[in-house]
Amino acid sequence: MSNVQNMSLEDIMGDRFGRYSKYIIQERALPDIRDGLKPVQRRILYSMNKDGNTFDKGFRKSAKSVGNVMGNFHPHGDSSIYDAMVRMSQDWKNRATLIEMHGNNGSMDGDPPAAMRYTEARLSEIAGYLLNDIEKKTVPFAWNFDDTEKEPTVLPAAFPNLLVNGATGISAGYATDIPPHNLAEVIDAVVYLIDHPNANLDKLMTFLPGPDFPTGAIIQGEDGIRKAYETGKGRVVVRSRTAVEDLKGGKKQIVVTEIPYEVNKAVLVKKIDDVRVNNKVPGIAEVRDESDRDGLRIAIELKKDADKQTILNYLLKYTDLQVNYNFNMVAIDHYTPRQVGLIQMLTSYIAHRKDIIVARSKFDKAKAEKRLHIVEGLIRVISILDEVIALIRASENKADAKENLKVSYDFSEEQAEAIVTLQLYRLTNTDIVTLQEEEADLRQQITVLEAIIADERTMYNVMKRELREVKKKFATPRLTELQAQAETIEIDVTSLIVEEDTYVSVTKGGYIKRTSPRSYNASTVEEVGKRDDDELIFVAPAKTTQQLLIFTNLGNVIYRPVHELTDIRWKDIGEHLSQTITNFAANEVVLHAEIVDDFGTQTYFAATKMGQIKRFERKELTPWRTYKSKAIKFAKLKSEEDQVIAISPIALDNVMLLTQNGYALRFNIEEVPVVGPKAAGVKAINLKDDDVVVSVFIANTDSVFILTQRGSVKRMETDVIPLTNRANRGLLVLRELKTKPHRILLAGPVYDEQQDESLDLFTTAPEENLDHASQTLEVHSNNGTVYQVILADLSLSERTSNGAFISDTISDEGIFSATVK
Repeated sequence: MSNVQNMSLEDIMGDRFGRYSKYIIQERALPDIRDGLKPVQRRILYSMNKDGNTFDKGFRKSAKSVGNVMGNFHPHGDSSIYDAMVRMSQDWKNRATLIEMHGNNGSMDGDPPAAMRYTEARLSEIAGYLLNDIEKKTVPFAWNFDDTEKEPTVLPAAFPNLLVNGATGISAGYATDIPPHNLAEVIDAVVYLIDHPNANLDKLMTFLPGPDFPTGAIIQGEDGIRKAYETGKGRVVVRSRTAVEDLKGGKKQIVVTEIPYEVNKAVLVKKIDDVRVNNKVPGIAEVRDESDRDGLRIAIELKKDADKQTILNYLLKYTDLQVNYNFNMVAIDHYTPRQVGLIQMLTSYIAHRKDIIVARSKFDKAKAEKRLHIVEGLIRVISILDEVIALIRASENKADAKENLKVSYDFSEEQAEAIVTLQLYRLTNTDIVTLQEEEADLRQQITVLEAIIADERTMYNVMKRELREVKKKFATPRLTELQAQAETIEIDVTSLIVEEDTYVSVTKGGYIKRTSPRSYNASTVEEVGKRDDDELIFVAPAKTTQQLLIFTNLGNVIYRPVHELTDIRWKDIGEHLSQTITNFAANEVVLHAEIVDDFGTQTYFAATKMGQIKRFERKELTPWRTYKSKAIKFAKLKSEEDQVIAISPIALDNVMLLTQNGYALRFNIEEVPVVGPKAAGVKAINLKDDDVVVSVFIANTDSVFILTQRGSVKRMETDVIPLTNRANRGLLVLRELKTKPHRILLAGPVYDEQQDESLDLFTTAPEENLDHASQTLEVHSNNGTVYQVILADLSLSERTSNGAFISDTISDEGIFSATVK
């Protein structure tokens, strides 16, 4: 029990997770900066090379290669090994595939590869260049998981694989996204950096201007590439390559031939077709995937007269036809994950190749010197051949012969071994010439290798020559087009909406809907679906390309494009604003609604119960980003008791206010300043402490009516209230009584037949009801009796008159509600 340790759970978790994190960062998810490979990829390539599964030999079952990797080097699941092998064989993921595979190795549509028992694989030719010289003690080796054999910790990498094939991976606290690049461009940049170690980034980018995806497409944003190459992080736009083709009958189709890197083609086609099915942009007739063995091709057939540019812009903006690619160039450098730029990556690669070439040269030099030593001994033997043969014949055995050679002729151990094992046919006359030629070649080779080892410039020349050989053999033309600037996609929203005729209705309680003309015309206006205690305040024909503004008594305005309203039958109740507007209060009611085409020069006035008034412009209400879930202010209320009682679009007219206690004030609206939507406005009338404003309206008629809480109604001339200034007390329009005094409940303009173009009070009534010749005051008493008064039929009264009762009993019954129809 002496091994038991007392540790806190925090320390244990920290220690174990730290070890685990270090392992998956270094040994699983991130590539090495030198050869650009993750451990599983390196083990696959090394194992296949070790087994002779190379490009110049036949294909071998993938399962066999996976089994060898798993059994010898990578003690993880076979699926992770096979997935890594498959990815290295996919030419739409890699710029230079490292594995060649026969059979189904997946597709751009995200189809899974066939099981490893069905596919065959071998190393590609270029993969051999990653492994060249590995047998010459060029790279460090480490014991495998069970200490039975050794594996390389890095490959010699005769080309900069990290940049050529890129990398993607996620580990603990780190992720990497390095895009693929063009082999020829990367090698050109490396060669230039070898000759100019202090080269700046701009110069290197003349050789390596940006990524080169195997799927082609178009990269936009030179600044993003430069930032990524400088810091390791950056963002560019990757756009599909598209063209427009003409079809029969004057129709056209958009054809996509290249899509962004790592975009799933099948998912992309499905998303484009969803746009067509849901009619998110009008004009798409059909979407087809016409890809075949000749290449990728997605056809988006358009309807006749469709706006091809709008459709293309929409698809670029809202589908993966265009995506953002985020560089996050993280690699393992000296056992540590680092975010690296282009110069750091290329410099690390050059330093790695320097180590490889020097180590290889030392290995070759030692081998050549060993052979030269033997050749020198053989040449000397031939010149004294008879004596050597006699000496060997006189010896007792091989060991004695070797010892006699060493003693008698001063041969070394290695030379003596070579002499006694020499085959008789090698003693022909021509062999001496061959040996002399080999000696000269070996001396020349050793001289060259010594120069490479001792002289850095010679070594770099070798490095450049080998890189150029790789470029000459494997270079391919650039596939991805680079554009300096990212285009801003601008979409005219109205062009995305299918124009349809509809009817829009709004109730005082906040229920809204749009109704098809068929459903609307099949019913009367009175059959509108609403709650019994609710009131229809707005209904109008509209087009789906128009917009709806809704103003409430709490100073909020709600915006809705008509096409976004739910299409509901006329007899159904509709959608309540609180279902989508999070700040719609329980006591909030709608005062005014209108259909607008644009947010032009229209001006509104708004007045509150506590006597504030303001003017504001519609352009201040231009749609806001969160309009679907939040209302914004058109008037600020100074207290919780206050509320807006009138809101209306206006021209330069006079406005009249009437208070509950019977004061009336009339002034020109120009006295009210135009302010922003969040302002409270200015004082409209000088109220007494116990008084509030009950009616505000544009006073552009000859007469007005007044209804009191006791059921008395009167009509008086508008001019009885003289035009004065705002913020005055106003004139009394009722005679004060000591008992049961009259208080104004409702007031408004009285229209005659010649003024049917005038604005209503402070709501917009249904068009069918705007028959001003029969403008009716409808009063509901508390006991359920309904009284109707034709306002134009009322005789004119004095300013201080209290009017006449609607009925003999109305004063005792009391008024429940009153509206003008």
